[in-house]
Amino acid sequence: MNGIIRPEVERYAEEHTTAPPPHLVALAEETRENLSSPQMMTGPVEGRFLEVLVFASGARSVLEIGTFSGYSALSMAAGLPADGRIVTCEVDAEVAEVARRHIAASPYAARIEVRVGPALETVAGLEGPFDLVFIDADKQGYRGYLEAVLPKLSERGVIAIDNTLWSGRVVDDAEPDERTRALVELNDGLRADPRVVCVQLTVRDGITLVRRAPSETT
Repeated sequence: MNGIIRPEVERYAEEHTTAPPPHLVALAEETRENLSSPQMMTGPVEGRFLEVLVFASGARSVLEIGTFSGYSALSMAAGLPADGRIVTCEVDAEVAEVARRHIAASPYAARIEVRVGPALETVAGLEGPFDLVFIDADKQGYRGYLEAVLPKLSERGVIAIDNTLWSGRVVDDAEPDERTRALVELNDGLRADPRVVCVQLTVRDGITLVRRAPSETT
């Protein structure tokens, strides 16, 4: 559990969220059984949140930084129109192969492209624009990812940044480690950044939604 929401409330939310389809159930089982750090996987509540966010925003072009085993990419793909596309970036080739296998077995194989390598290099080679960007990778790299994707955001595009409450450590830790400090600095920087409008949500481990400020889109 993430330490922010009471466990029984977290369970209640999951029980009252539409259950994941079989291809996500199979992916989640393999992730828990065979991969290290399975807690990095996007769960069913956040997965549905991302799917609905994609659907409600009308996104057609999605960029993801941090594929892991592919749960979030497959979740978002379900919210896309038939001609929508996701480019998802993963630095770990072995984990990327797990994601590719499950994506290929899903109904959304044609919508998702997995790129392996350092995300900043991948993003530099992409033209955009992207209607939605989901950042869920190494925390110390978050600021750099934000700066790389902000110019590639469409006029009404949104960036969703995961883990920004970090199980409450951004508030509680008297002696924060590097990841916690990076998230605190990111959160403080976003609040003060005149280029963007942001809202921090207490979904799971914290998700911050970011859009360009009106003056930046005109």
